[in-house]
Amino acid sequence: MGIRSLLLCAAILVSAMTPAAATMRIAEDRGGQIGHYLQAFAMLRSSGERVVVDGNCLSACTLVLGLIPRERMCATPRARFGFHAAWMPDIDGRPVTSPMGTQALWNIYPVPVRRWINRHGGLSRRMIFMQGRELEGIVASCDQPTRRAHVRSDRRFATGSIGYHGASAASDRR
Repeated sequence: MGIRSLLLCAAILVSAMTPAAATMRIAEDRGGQIGHYLQAFAMLRSSGERVVVDGNCLSACTLVLGLIPRERMCATPRARFGFHAAWMPDIDGRPVTSPMGTQALWNIYPVPVRRWINRHGGLSRRMIFMQGRELEGIVASCDQPTRRAHVRSDRRFATGSIGYHGASAASDRR
């Protein structure tokens, strides 16, 4: 094995050992089952990756606000978070509000998000949206130069592994 091969292997190993250098971009995520998002965001949190919210992050996707450290997340001017009560299908498949699922969402949201939700009518079947200036103090703007300096790669949130159920925060409880 030549010197170039050794250097290439060393570079690959070093880059593999620095997961915080990568960036996950969330855009047009309609949400889904709470349990799937808890799992996905727990893995994302432990990966050390940064998160950029660049579009809709609705329903269970909003759990990102409580599961990813604030210093590792930012929002672009297109970012929009949509909140509502969790639901699950009844025997006939119609959505029924899930008090347990809604409480799980509530417990994960940070205090500033809870305050905002309360000021806008609470978690109900109606979707409420947080965007623009309302994000100040909750999610950092991606325009901050320190945020961009650390980005080495960019990948999209793997929503394919998180089943969609409309724009809902469907609970895993069936």
